[in-house]
Amino acid sequence: MNRINQLTEIHQSGKPYIIYKSQKGFDLYTDFSKKIILNKKNIKSFLNKKNKRNFKDTDLFIGFFGYELLNNLIDIKVPNQANLSFPKGIFYKPETKIKLSNKLKYSKKSFKSGHFKININRKTYTNIFNKFKKKIKSGETYQIKICTKYKTKSEINPLDFFSRLSSTNLAPEAFMIKDNNYSIISCSPENLITKKGIDISTKPIAGTVKKTKHLNKKKALSYFRKNLKETKEHNMIVDMERNDLSRVCKIGSVKLSKQKIVEEYKDLFHYVSLIKGKLKKNISNLEIIKAMMPGGSVIGCPKINTLNLLNNQEKENRNIYTGSFGYIKFNGDMRFNIIIRSILNFKNISEISVASGVVVDSNANHEFNENFIKAKALIDLFK
Repeated sequence: MNRINQLTEIHQSGKPYIIYKSQKGFDLYTDFSKKIILNKKNIKSFLNKKNKRNFKDTDLFIGFFGYELLNNLIDIKVPNQANLSFPKGIFYKPETKIKLSNKLKYSKKSFKSGHFKININRKTYTNIFNKFKKKIKSGETYQIKICTKYKTKSEINPLDFFSRLSSTNLAPEAFMIKDNNYSIISCSPENLITKKGIDISTKPIAGTVKKTKHLNKKKALSYFRKNLKETKEHNMIVDMERNDLSRVCKIGSVKLSKQKIVEEYKDLFHYVSLIKGKLKKNISNLEIIKAMMPGGSVIGCPKINTLNLLNNQEKENRNIYTGSFGYIKFNGDMRFNIIIRSILNFKNISEISVASGVVVDSNANHEFNENFIKAKALIDLFK
């Protein structure tokens, strides 16, 4: 049986599975022997768990940390907010791994979907924007990300959606989870942690511009370099993530490996840097995750002050959005993204969350429109 047929058979069987972008294609994980639902009481014991040395490709836990759980982990309070009662985090122990190519076979299936509704309209967004602008001018934060959600009632085929999304907007941190009562489809572009031995890296993204027929990659780079707001935003996030890495890395080892390059996606260009470091001796994965999560590029800076401002402003739980998906191998190596550009389907409700950054030079109308640009590739799947 070829691998595409294996994927089809696994999907049609109804058993849970996960697909994660690899360097050459996708990795499919299934036949889960354990499913660990995380909460603030068991997350530390999960991260401190000592497993046998890994001998197989399946000697790992793969899954996600939700935004609220990561706040709890660093002792940041999240007030009671409207939510879907979705789990705070779930990790799986797979017994089967199958390598797939970049081209996932799919056939468009019929699905039921209503119209998307946004939880914050332009007027409300502008009011929040102006409030945060005052916080920036008073020095309480230097940059902050305003989250908006697009939601619709829908019944979807996650493999169909993920296959179409990957064919039009392939992203280096793309993943999907299909479980019995929920699915997640993501074209996340942003890697937060890659750890191999004592080597660790992070790839912050800060800067977005809409693609047009007149704007190519070279012109996008020129735009970012000349744009004061985008440059300030990028520099602040790079500095913050260098600082986060420095908390767990050897002194002097944290270096900018790639600085301010452009990556191209279906509807937009991103401004990207790559930071690398060497871990201190005996640093635990719990310490690394506490230092790096939630990812600064989708929160703002300084991180702790900004998280408190966001949590007191937002009326709805972020669920998976700006959490992290990835794996922890039994030998301690790990890879985690930042969960953005994602659809969470739970209780037949699909939600897409996006955010844009506010700095002192930002414009409310521009940032509100930028949120829609970020959501568009996902909303288009429902057409």
